[in-house]
Amino acid sequence: MQFGICFKGEAHPDRTKNLVRQAEAGGFEYCWFYDSHILWRDSYVAMAMCMEHTSKMRFGPCVTNPGVRDWSVAASLFASLALQSNGRFDVGAGRGDSSLRVMGKKPANLARLSEFTDKVKAMVRGEEVTYDQCPAPVKIPWSTGYELPIWLAAYGPKAIKVAGEKGDGLVLQIAEPAICQWLSERAIAAGKAIGRDMADYQVMSAAPAYIGPMDVCVEKTKWFPAMVGNHIADIVDRYGADTSSIPESLSAYIEKRRGYDYRKHGQSDNPYLDFITPEVVESFAVLGTPEQHVEKIRQLESVGITQFNIYLDNGDEEKLIADYAAQVIPEFRN
Repeated sequence: MQFGICFKGEAHPDRTKNLVRQAEAGGFEYCWFYDSHILWRDSYVAMAMCMEHTSKMRFGPCVTNPGVRDWSVAASLFASLALQSNGRFDVGAGRGDSSLRVMGKKPANLARLSEFTDKVKAMVRGEEVTYDQCPAPVKIPWSTGYELPIWLAAYGPKAIKVAGEKGDGLVLQIAEPAICQWLSERAIAAGKAIGRDMADYQVMSAAPAYIGPMDVCVEKTKWFPAMVGNHIADIVDRYGADTSSIPESLSAYIEKRRGYDYRKHGQSDNPYLDFITPEVVESFAVLGTPEQHVEKIRQLESVGITQFNIYLDNGDEEKLIADYAAQVIPEFRN
């Protein structure tokens, strides 16, 4: 099991550097950043800074999307960060819910996400590429041939299929083992169906974690199922609640959902949290004593999760990283 941390980009740069150094020393292998350029500060500036204060940790957006940057700009940025970090750079990509919707735009469709994945990887690799935003072929002359890993975020059946066919990994914003297994198995099957070797396919569970009494943990984390619920609501609207396309347990909990405020995306003061029950919070996140964290992550590992990525949004981040370094991560290093 690999371990990652994920920032919104709200922390002061000095604190961000310190947290990343602490995490690398404590055994975390990945550091991800939200990429929603209006809600939070630019994530790539922070990544470039943190690369200079680490030696092994990998970095990347979790997640970017095809709709906010010209694709050659994105490819040049990604290739530059891969070069600066000596190859310690991945990309998580999705349709662009928060970063596009706060601008009044619709998220990208899956065909566009699929093409973005192919074309950006090719440009970073140094190949000549054409795409609809640019009338002339594009080739990055200083490319080093870096093979950019792109993880695709997905819940719905069509997105899961694209993630398996095109991605190097799958991002699941949930830590419920049965749901993770249901979704990841379908992504891997989609890849195998077109002849891909899926032996090295990566699957990330991205969710908050908090150590303490369960009632405190739940209160600190109730924002998360609301964020997940917004994505699930889109899928239910498209496919219906009574469908084999998504697990019933993933669609049932949003029945009483009234809405979602993207200006408060991923925040505990989002006004639409009243439909969230403690049981849902416990199921979707990793909470409780260190022993309960180890048990939950072992369950995730047993169903094929290869990385647990902690959203650092609950407060007490220094303590959480220290507790994981001392009491959780060592249990997976024997």
